[in-house]
Amino acid sequence: QVQLVESGGGLFQTGGSLTLSCAASGTIFTRNAMGWYRQAPTKQREKVATITSGGRKSYADSVKGRFTISRDNAKKMAYLQMNSLKPEDTAIYYCWTNNYGRDHWGQGTQVTVSS
Repeated sequence: QVQLVESGGGLFQTGGSLTLSCAASGTIFTRNAMGWYRQAPTKQREKVATITSGGRKSYADSVKGRFTISRDNAKKMAYLQMNSLKPEDTAIYYCWTNNYGRDHWGQGTQVTVSS
């Protein structure tokens, strides 16, 4: 059974930084792409960043240059380094993976950026 557990959310100030972590279990981690999505109140869930099994990264335009996704295959961890935070980054952040064609999500972690 695939399980993704996020951590690292909280309340932060504009211009601040944080790192979200995602611990994965129940997957052949090294074969799977990993990613981060977010959902703000009244908005649809949107992709923030993804990283393939080979390490190729992609980002939403809104976070390019500010956020960095990474992974540690040995630890089965994925990370999202978030810098230069803005109030519009406020959302629930979800870790994602696709295992054998099926999407899996973590429970989410709230990130709130105060202005």
